[in-house]
Amino acid sequence: MSASPADRASAKEVANRTATQDSLLLREVLQSISAQSCPKTYNFHMHTHCSDGKLSPSELMTQAVEIGLSGMAITDHHNVKGYRQACKWMEDWRWRNPSSWSRHRKKGAKSLPKLWCGVEITSSLANTDVHILGYAFRPSDEGMQRYLKGASPRGEDRQAINVIKAIQFAGGIAVLAHPVRYRTDEATLIRAAAQLGIDGVETYYAYDNPKVWRPSPGKTERVQALAAEYSLLSSCGTDTHGKVLTKRL
Repeated sequence: MSASPADRASAKEVANRTATQDSLLLREVLQSISAQSCPKTYNFHMHTHCSDGKLSPSELMTQAVEIGLSGMAITDHHNVKGYRQACKWMEDWRWRNPSSWSRHRKKGAKSLPKLWCGVEITSSLANTDVHILGYAFRPSDEGMQRYLKGASPRGEDRQAINVIKAIQFAGGIAVLAHPVRYRTDEATLIRAAAQLGIDGVETYYAYDNPKVWRPSPGKTERVQALAAEYSLLSSCGTDTHGKVLTKRL
C-alpha cells in the first residue's frame, strides 16, 4: 500500500507540529549514531519478559547502568509495560543513589541512561510482514492505543502507512527494524518505507548473532547506503531477547 505525496507531506507536517521534546532529542542522537555506538553507548532495541524477552525490566535496567549506556529504548512487542516498569525502577534508583543527582558526582560513579519510550509493531509493508519500531511517542495518545494491546494489529491497522502515521502523530519517530531479515529484499522495503514517510531504519544490527556484538559486515553497508539515499535516520540495537543485554539471544 502506497501513499500519495500529499499524504506523506501531511504526515510530516503533523509530526513536526506534535513532536515531543524526547523525539527532538532522540533525532539529534540518531544523527550521530555510528557502527561503534552499540552496545556500550546506545541501544534502541531490547525486549523484556513483558513480551518475548527473558529479562525483567529491573534486570534490564541494572545491566544498562552497569554497562554505562548513555541512551536506550525498551521495545517490547505491542506494549509499553516494560518501559513503564523501567521508569518506576529509575525513580527508585535515584532515591537509593542521591549522589547521582549532584553536579559534583564522584568520578566513575554510576549514572542512569536516558530512557526513551519504545515499542515494536508488526506491520505489512510491500506485501511483507515487517517490524516497525516506534520511539519517543506519547503512550497515552489515542491513535497509539490500538498498537499497545499486546497483540499484532489486524486489517488496516496493520498497514505500515497507518503504523507510521500513528507513531508520528503521537509525536514519535518511526524506524524500520532489521531490514535484511525479511523475505523481501532490503532495497524494496526501505524504498517503500521511505515513500510512506518513515523516519529511519535500523542500520546497525548483528544479523549473525556473534558472541561479541558487532554490526554484520556487508549487510550494514548496504543499509547505510540506502539510508543515505533516502535521507533516513540510522538506529542501532542488540534486539536482546535473552539474559545478556549485549547480545540478541
